[in-house]
Amino acid sequence: MMTITESWLKANCKKGRAKLYTRADRDGLSVRLSPKGKITYVMRYYYNDTRKLIDIGSYPLMSLKEARDENRRLRKKLEQGYDPKVIRLVEKQTIADAHSLEGMFALWYESYCVGNKKDHFNIKRSFEIHMFPKMGKLPADQITLHQFLHLLEPLAKKKHGIADRLLTNTKQLLKWGMKRELISINVLAGINAKEDLQIKKKAGARSLSDEEIQMIWLALEETRIEEKNKLFIKLCLIYACRNGELRLSKKEHFDFDISVWTIPPENHKLGHTSGKPLLRPITKAIEPLIKRAFELSGESEYVFTNRDTNELMGRSSPLPLPYNLMQWLRRHKKYEMEHWSIHDLRKTARTNFSTLTDFHVAERMLGHSFGGHIEVYDHHDYLEEQEKAYEAWCDRLFGLVGLKPSAPPRTNNVVKFVARRRA
Repeated sequence: MMTITESWLKANCKKGRAKLYTRADRDGLSVRLSPKGKITYVMRYYYNDTRKLIDIGSYPLMSLKEARDENRRLRKKLEQGYDPKVIRLVEKQTIADAHSLEGMFALWYESYCVGNKKDHFNIKRSFEIHMFPKMGKLPADQITLHQFLHLLEPLAKKKHGIADRLLTNTKQLLKWGMKRELISINVLAGINAKEDLQIKKKAGARSLSDEEIQMIWLALEETRIEEKNKLFIKLCLIYACRNGELRLSKKEHFDFDISVWTIPPENHKLGHTSGKPLLRPITKAIEPLIKRAFELSGESEYVFTNRDTNELMGRSSPLPLPYNLMQWLRRHKKYEMEHWSIHDLRKTARTNFSTLTDFHVAERMLGHSFGGHIEVYDHHDYLEEQEKAYEAWCDRLFGLVGLKPSAPPRTNNVVKFVARRRA
């Protein structure tokens, strides 16, 4: 029997003929020539006494030597009891299931990120803007360290916060993929934002002075921004809450009978680990602000809504408010103010809390974890102490801006609350 040669394949490739033609090689390998001149390697074999054929490649993409090697590999599997056709199908499916970076991110985002990261929307957006356009379609297991750094290093020079976020979450994504055997290595495991990207994190030190508080309050009273946004700023400053805790709040979370605002676990930073709500008192000075927010949101279940809708206030809605107030002060009062953010209101209030109450009470007001043994053993809500501190803070704050001081604390409401919980 005459075997096939490379020269024969080359001479017959893409050469038209009247009908289908088959020529045998050796060890059960043959080639099939179509009328249009396409050459396909075919493996002939018997499995369970049934004659079978399987296409294993085409010339010239697969050389004759490669075809013979593949034929030999599959015959070895055949001797071990496997059907070569099944082997090929499984291998093709494995290749099809190889996750792209974007595909693996989608799995990680839904199964882990959404349930464990409060800023998961921002994380997803950062990947969509900066990473997916350049490497989203690439197999996650084949992206090199150099490719990641080629993206992250220039970004770190312009937008270090976003670069740091991408590095942190990509490392977590790759670690997650390794545990599920979607990829074999985390190439970013040893990369550090400070050492490798020269990202230097600075602790935020912005705390508003008394004069700045007065000017912001003046702007809130006179500017034309929506009243609900004015109330949002005021309550963030008074409560020192995370803006997401207030933005996500529903009317059912506020009980005016016992004067307590309950922040459910899913709405605050520590909730996913503690499984416990945060409790803050509704003092007599704060109550009118909350009730007015209720009125402005109409029939919505949420306290703060998007304009002219019953939908929850958007995540990005509070972000431009400080800038708008600073612009108004610059334009109308010729007052220049150093940049501040919504989160800086929290720092401002906390700074004042230090002069109004004990450390552990102030930390409970912020919803911070005590850490260590204190967190394990001290489950007290400090509602009565919080109420006194908030009243003292409102007295100081309203005094600064020329408003009437608040009424004395209503500690009997704390007693009502405790009694209700025990019941």
